[in-house]
Amino acid sequence: DDDYQQHQSPTNNNSSGAPSIRPAAFETEADGLNRAAPTTQLSELSLPKKKSSILGASSNLVNSIVGAGIIGIPYALRMSGLWAGVLLLLLVAVLTDKSLRLLIEQASFHPKLHHLPIHTFEDLASYPYGKFGSGFVLFNMFIMAYGAMVAYLLIIKDTVPTVLGFEHGENLLERNLILIATSLLIMVPLSMQRDMASLSCTSAISVTADMILVVFVAAFSPVAETVEENGGLGEVLRSDGINSTLFVGLGILSTAMACQHSAFIVANSLEDKTRKRWSWVTKQSIGVSAILCLILGIFGYLGFLGETQGDVLNNFPMGTMQADGARILLAFTMFFTYPMESFVARHVLIMLIHNGDMDAKGGCTLENESRVVEEELGDEGGGGEADDLTVSTSRSIIEGGGLLCMNRRQTWTLLVYLSTLLPALIFNDIGPVLSLTGAIGGGCIAYIGPGLVYLGVNGEDFLNAILARLERWRGTKDVNNNSGSCGVTEEDLPVDGDATLEIDATTSIDAYERIVSGSKPLWYYLGLFPIWCAIANKGATHLKKKTDAAFAVTGVSAETAPGDRSLLLPPPTKRDYSIALFFVCFGVVSAVAGVMSNLYVQWNNLDEVDYGDGN
Repeated sequence: DDDYQQHQSPTNNNSSGAPSIRPAAFETEADGLNRAAPTTQLSELSLPKKKSSILGASSNLVNSIVGAGIIGIPYALRMSGLWAGVLLLLLVAVLTDKSLRLLIEQASFHPKLHHLPIHTFEDLASYPYGKFGSGFVLFNMFIMAYGAMVAYLLIIKDTVPTVLGFEHGENLLERNLILIATSLLIMVPLSMQRDMASLSCTSAISVTADMILVVFVAAFSPVAETVEENGGLGEVLRSDGINSTLFVGLGILSTAMACQHSAFIVANSLEDKTRKRWSWVTKQSIGVSAILCLILGIFGYLGFLGETQGDVLNNFPMGTMQADGARILLAFTMFFTYPMESFVARHVLIMLIHNGDMDAKGGCTLENESRVVEEELGDEGGGGEADDLTVSTSRSIIEGGGLLCMNRRQTWTLLVYLSTLLPALIFNDIGPVLSLTGAIGGGCIAYIGPGLVYLGVNGEDFLNAILARLERWRGTKDVNNNSGSCGVTEEDLPVDGDATLEIDATTSIDAYERIVSGSKPLWYYLGLFPIWCAIANKGATHLKKKTDAAFAVTGVSAETAPGDRSLLLPPPTKRDYSIALFFVCFGVVSAVAGVMSNLYVQWNNLDEVDYGDGN
């Protein structure tokens, strides 16, 4: 019980009198029976207080996707090759949609987890993998958010000073001063907001600006002249298939489409969150983002081919009304997208340092904590001086915990801004920033993380499925390894899609031991199943430990929790497992190859080579 109870609030009770559950991303061993302080928890005050409609949530998600990455899509096609880049963009879009639904569905609608308030990616990862899982997610969330914010500031330094007459590559002091002034006046105040729902309006403006920007690039990119100079469209299409720097392009594409690090923030802001409504949000957002990226990427790349820069607007001449208009639109997009990533980076730091307590609630007394909870629940009893005391106490807590005249949220927002401003003042090229961010953070947070989470949460079913196949093979080869009739058979497994059938919990206790102890066929090793089974066993073991601890504390199990069980996920199928394993493999390859390719490109200055023939 202690392993779970130490993460719960001792004062926050629900209407039934049972303590409400709060998820914990990090765990520590209790030094004694009376230790109750958590190391990481998501406080009730840190949950969104404003909700978004499907349109508002979709706008926020599109804004999170179509940030600095979209302007680097033409450069990504140059690095990958035209055909390979387009196919990779479509693949990344499909994987992004699947992973977004996978994460939220596992956290909110999984039969074993639906009764637990899992509000963050790291919370979800902590259930099957403990501290390692939550740490892995938080680390890569910060990399993605930090890299994106640096890229946004670099774009501001590229665009606004150019519109004001300071040529790109010159007047460095003036460009840096303009960056500092504009970001302080626009980006920082927006980033100070508490809830992402507050950004719905600016997100809609940003998405509109992106659409106009795409139209501009498609209309004014010198496609006809450039293609004609390189032998015509047929020659360009024949010669521009795939390049050796493919994975540099994949890193940029992963950065452009990756939004898993902000998925839970957007999903938690969605009013009446259901699987269907969240699916609408992801499909609309990914569809719009993919179309915008394809149009801008293809027209932007065909207009400049081997001369395409990391920020394609730098290829357009200075001083023209059309080019300056496009730069202004891009600047608006960066101003309004930066806060989205700032929310994520701030969330990571507050989770690590303040146990997720953004509003400085953790430092108050238990009495004051109860007063804040009562106020949030709308308890108007008492009246008079008691009401005044409650409001005063709440305000002192919510606005506390910061430096100087700022509260905790404002303090960390400003520190995050300053940490991203410094590299933006020093460096100038956005291409390597986008590619490395996508290769490391994108590969881990967009592909590896979701795949591992799915395998861990469904580890028990996975082990039973593998054991059933091995038992059949061993029976055929008459090498049953003395398993007898107690092994799991085909009849023990649930029928695909039938949520009413469940595996007897006692049949999977020794599944992993029986898998590794007996003989195995060649496909078991070629498919890397020793690794997958070990991961699934780790996830299933830790998941059972945490859910059992939750039941011991609350007395509420997944089976007895209230709610419509028809809304829960059906048992996983072979296709589901295959997709999860593909996510992990794809992420590992893209991360390793992406980093190596970036080092190779930078070492040999290949990003400056003029691929005039389209290669």
